[in-house]
Amino acid sequence: MRHARTLLERASLLPLDIVAFALGLRLAHAFNARTSGLQGFEPPPPFERFGALVTVHVIVLLLVFFFQRMYHQPHDVPRFDLVGRIFRSVTLGAVLTFAVTSFLFPALQVSRRITIYSWIATFALVALVRMVHRALWALLRRLGVGRPRVLIIGAGAAGQDLVARIHRRPWLGYEIIGFLDDTPGRTQARGVPILGPLSILKRTVQERAVDEVLIALPEASRAELVELAGQCDREGTSIKILPDVFQMLAGEIQISTLDGLPLLTMHDLALRGWRRTMKRWIDVIVAGTALIIASPLILLLVLLVKLESRGPAFFVQERMGLDMRPFPIIKIRSMRTDAEVASGPVWARRDDPRVTRLGRFMRSTNLDELPQLVNVLLGHMSIVGPRPERPEFVEEFRGAIPRYAERHRERGGITGWAQVNGLRGNTSIEERTKYDLYYIENWSILFDLKIMARTLLGSGRDPNAY
Repeated sequence: MRHARTLLERASLLPLDIVAFALGLRLAHAFNARTSGLQGFEPPPPFERFGALVTVHVIVLLLVFFFQRMYHQPHDVPRFDLVGRIFRSVTLGAVLTFAVTSFLFPALQVSRRITIYSWIATFALVALVRMVHRALWALLRRLGVGRPRVLIIGAGAAGQDLVARIHRRPWLGYEIIGFLDDTPGRTQARGVPILGPLSILKRTVQERAVDEVLIALPEASRAELVELAGQCDREGTSIKILPDVFQMLAGEIQISTLDGLPLLTMHDLALRGWRRTMKRWIDVIVAGTALIIASPLILLLVLLVKLESRGPAFFVQERMGLDMRPFPIIKIRSMRTDAEVASGPVWARRDDPRVTRLGRFMRSTNLDELPQLVNVLLGHMSIVGPRPERPEFVEEFRGAIPRYAERHRERGGITGWAQVNGLRGNTSIEERTKYDLYYIENWSILFDLKIMARTLLGSGRDPNAY
């Protein structure tokens, strides 16, 4: 049943893509015909003469999409990643179409303008069609049609984190049927029932028609994981294993050889040379532009803070930055001025009484952090990076969390990979550290742009923003 649903979802993309490919070329021809006279170019032949080009265009793009696995994308791929894959596939298809057409049909004399216009139009149409297709199938799953039935192995912190993430993404349509866990005396975790011990895995998969098994046992040995996977032998059952494994998520180990002998090499996580220079230039350009655009909003929020409560409009606090050097981070004040007089340094919590009414809105939308653009321009911070913490918390975490201090080998960020994945507020520092190290190891300009885009699109929707 699950295979049939998946096949239908993927197969329904095929006619939509064919229409988008052909329509993209038709729009490109129409635009070229309309603008050629204005630009002093000879108008193109009628579109009816381009039948061979349309055929080649559609076939080449279908082949490219097939070999790029664009019809085998899981439905939980982030939108930003999906658009990036569409862009790469359409670009490759446009180049190949032009090359094949020039070789097979030289008499057509396809202009570069039509090639460029069709590339742009086809990308836009395919991206639009895929987003609408994705949204409609997500709606069907939310309505209960084709929902994958998920069983989670392990009701510990890792398993509960999976539940929280699934609940934060209802459009994925997962139906959690329960946990299996060997801890005695427990009946549920995060509101999800614990169905029994791991020994009933095979029977549970068969009796409850499980579609996906998520194994969340970070400390399990390889032999234990193989045994568990072997019990999930119902046809069509997908098995996914949550890695511990700090090294796997942080990407800190690579394999090298010495005279044919394989060796494990620890990565140097620091950004160096041109990478650091490039990142700094991006920070300055983005922060400077954003500060100019946001200045009226910052001024308005400052006036509202002054009207709501007595005290300074800005809040300055010491944080630990690059190489453990302290710096003053700037925020718009969102709490009472006496917020920590009685308690000392503590994290904010949900429904925190110290937060003002305006502050609650600013914190949920991240508007209180706009002045940190000044920190970026001064070189204290980056737009994207590990979120800087207070000295008191850094000292505590350094002793409790392996490799926590390595986060400070780069500038802290206004936003980060951990934050856009829901790890902010009073959430696991261990998980945040993994995501921070993963970001540092896998940094690229596109990765930064992806995080910035997800920050803007997700503003105001994070349940941990309080």
